[in-house]
Amino acid sequence: MPTAANAPSSSANTASIFRRSRSLCLQTTAAPRSFFTPTAAAVVTRALSCKATLSTNASRLSSLEAVESKEVEASGKIGARIRVNAPIKVFHVAKASGLDLCGMEGVIKQYVGFYKGKRVSANLPYKIEFLLSLEGHEKPIKFFAHLREDEFEIL
Repeated sequence: MPTAANAPSSSANTASIFRRSRSLCLQTTAAPRSFFTPTAAAVVTRALSCKATLSTNASRLSSLEAVESKEVEASGKIGARIRVNAPIKVFHVAKASGLDLCGMEGVIKQYVGFYKGKRVSANLPYKIEFLLSLEGHEKPIKFFAHLREDEFEIL
């Protein structure tokens, strides 16, 4: 009958199962130092970086021009009064949960389709500020909603 001292441990079994034999390991050979000279590596790196820079500059210029034209167009709409013409419900207004924005008027505060000159894939790119007057409150409640361009009309 095996005793605890004679019984093989489970960790010893698992270690022997997952050990690789030396014949399966790939032999690595070190390359001679003269093969990788610093000047040769620097020349190759410079040539690759110049080629990459030249190829991306042409495409970058055309995309920057497109970004700037859209950004200028969108910045012209900032501050404009709008009316929502789509049936949109918002639930983030604390005093009026489930508020329908259809027919409400607001002001465009920001276009968030661009950030630091780069295009951002914002689904709802226009940030619009609304003021809602409720009974029992002396001040109107200010809240923001993000909308697409086809969900509102400029007044």
